Amino acid sequence: MEYAAIDLHSRRSQIRIVDAEGTVVLDCRIDTTRAAFASTFGARASMRILLEASTEAEWVAQCLEGLGHTVVIGDPNYTLMYGQRSRRIKTDKRDAAALAEACRCGIYRPTHRVSTVQWRERQRQTVRFQLVRQRTALINLTRALLRQEGHRLPSGAPECMEARLDRLALSTTVLAILTPLRRTMRALNTTLRSIDRAIEARAQGDPIVRLLMTAPGVGPVVALNFRAVLDDPARFGGEAQRVAAFIGVVPRENSSAERRHKGRITKVGPATLRSLLVQASWAVCRSHRADTAALRAWAQSLAARRGKRIAIVALARRLARMLFAMWRDGTPFRPVMRATVAA
Repeated sequence: MEYAAIDLHSRRSQIRIVDAEGTVVLDCRIDTTRAAFASTFGARASMRILLEASTEAEWVAQCLEGLGHTVVIGDPNYTLMYGQRSRRIKTDKRDAAALAEACRCGIYRPTHRVSTVQWRERQRQTVRFQLVRQRTALINLTRALLRQEGHRLPSGAPECMEARLDRLALSTTVLAILTPLRRTMRALNTTLRSIDRAIEARAQGDPIVRLLMTAPGVGPVVALNFRAVLDDPARFGGEAQRVAAFIGVVPRENSSAERRHKGRITKVGPATLRSLLVQASWAVCRSHRADTAALRAWAQSLAARRGKRIAIVALARRLARMLFAMWRDGTPFRPVMRATVAA
């Protein structure tokens, strides 16, 4: 059996194929295209191919699997995969050689391959997130331009920005300057309304998402993101703390012997989901609903001791663990039971 490794890049990638004894069969550089991969691997017998996790990794893996090969997407943080490679002299050929040997010997840690359905959901959520960021940037620019003219834009929902602008006594010149921004904002709001309607429909059609939405502060966007990012709860071994670490809401730690030191959160993993959980935490703290009373009291107690921002992040960590436990156990949110869970 042959073993292969690909050092993937967006335009050209380094290929290395070895046999069972480690003898090099092929060492070349090809274009990172489906046609080039088909030409290189299409006529070969089934082999195991190792790739590093990257932006291109998933489509390349699917392409190679379609050609009859077994593909492993390796975790680049697993340093044993690179053997004795020296980072002082780093080339694509050396990387491919190290990966080929790791593939032959089985010295790698596979990453989780997200299902196609959830992979597409991640892409949809990424598009929405970028559109929301663009809208926020336009609002901030509008505020700055108005401040230069001695005006302040009242606070309010992004969808109502134009109505708030109309209430200001602006000169004809300023109105003309703001016209392109208003036109773009109008188009963004229309697009986002359409996207949000589709999100609501997908959320109502997914029983797991509906279950997650029973938690306070969790709407369709948060629930769909949580579902898409985690994909399969079994990959975390049923441990809610591993989920919090994966999302990056656990504190850094530098402890030894009797010394214990914890710092800021790690911020590793999916930044969008982490941001959404923080927003959900703010929603819980500002809510007056009865089912959020226990969580609010817990967060307020922590805020009195450590500060509000720390309390909000801690609540986001708690929400992440709660959502995972709900998904794992198949149970909706129960405020009385969850009120006794440790922080």
